[in-house]
Amino acid sequence: MQPVRLPTTIRYGARAMTALASCPPGHVVSLREVGELEGISAKYLEHIMRALRTAGLVKAVRGLHGGYVLARPPESITLKDVFESLVGEISPVDCVDCPETCAFHDTCPTRDTWIEMKEAIEGILERTTIQQLVERKQHRALVPATADSL
Repeated sequence: MQPVRLPTTIRYGARAMTALASCPPGHVVSLREVGELEGISAKYLEHIMRALRTAGLVKAVRGLHGGYVLARPPESITLKDVFESLVGEISPVDCVDCPETCAFHDTCPTRDTWIEMKEAIEGILERTTIQQLVERKQHRALVPATADSL
């Protein structure tokens, strides 16, 4: 049985956004730099950054020292924004957003649970900002590794 996992795209997208937000405001970061910082290939990042740019979450800066910057302050960008720009709507099963896809949507005993699951995930993603991720990253960098954490 396969576990339910978030797509790599959203995990890498969140890390890339955190890397951009960790820089001083307005500092342009190249794909290569983000890739090196986060251990993500520049080719894969190109796809991610294109979607984030289309969604208005980052801006591309052209030229010799080109790259990317956040389009908005990190405290105003949520993980839900990132998720929806890279993956689309959060929907554990089709009938949550499109009841007509299932003939049993009116009588299904599990549909309410899937709706609750969607709402819980959305709530967490809406409450988590890129700024909070930056702060978590900074905090973790300050906390020394213990024998228990190794």
